[in-house]
Amino acid sequence: MNWDAISFDWNQVRAFLATVEEGSFSGAARVLKTTQPTIGRQITELEARLGVTLVERSVRGPKLTESGRDLLSHVQAMGEAATLISIMAEGKSQEVTGVVTVTATDLFSASMLPGLLVPLREAGPGIRVRVVASSDIQNLTQREADIAVRHARPEQPDLIARHVGDFRANLYAATSYLDRMGRPKAPRDVATYDFVGNADPERLMAPLHNMGIPVHADRFVMSSESGVVAWELVKMGFGVSMQPEVLGDNEPGIEKVLPEFPSLEFPIWLVTHRELQTSRRIRIVFDLLARGLSDAVRNA
Repeated sequence: MNWDAISFDWNQVRAFLATVEEGSFSGAARVLKTTQPTIGRQITELEARLGVTLVERSVRGPKLTESGRDLLSHVQAMGEAATLISIMAEGKSQEVTGVVTVTATDLFSASMLPGLLVPLREAGPGIRVRVVASSDIQNLTQREADIAVRHARPEQPDLIARHVGDFRANLYAATSYLDRMGRPKAPRDVATYDFVGNADPERLMAPLHNMGIPVHADRFVMSSESGVVAWELVKMGFGVSMQPEVLGDNEPGIEKVLPEFPSLEFPIWLVTHRELQTSRRIRIVFDLLARGLSDAVRNA
């Protein structure tokens, strides 16, 4: 351990993290129960200690610099670790129990969520998790769920959202289907293949057209509102589908339709309501999912 490198004050780091997550100095002061000038002074002291500018001050509020963005993921990891230390210490005298409801798409719920939740049995054995497979963001605003994994940042001001990274997606098909149809040489060739889509295939047509694949709606021979069902249709050889690389690259009997084709990126947001600030059991699950998703994005 390089102890000389650890020369900054945790309160300064906490002020920086709270400012980023709340979006303003005043918001950080409110959640940390201090004053706005104190928050500004702590960030300035942290910048001086590290020798970099982390936040640009303007009338529109603080804006992260490139150095601030580079530092953010490490600071978030520190925050999560500090929270878990506090929770574990408190847990020695008070057990954390209760239900936490997590919602995600059915495909994510089936393929990734179980693995992400495995460490919870040790970190919070008294916590019971209820998984709701749904894409409806209203689960949170109506308190039908505590935490959501989503692909878009919510617009509701009463929700807390953290961007944990971006996954990549690409076109996949069963090896059996490509053996039968032949492997395309260029994106335009894929437009003549059969496709598997969601309940509204036209939503996928525009991005495919932008990618040089002029597919028509009648090429979507199979579709489903369920991502799990759509994925099973792909595996059975019904056609081509846009799927996450973290799923497609690890599935036997499935291959990329165009191996050299650029991937699409889609964001992963972890969203919850304001109870995150007062509920220890929600905080445990939120931080565990944030850490697991960040690791999954880095390793994808």
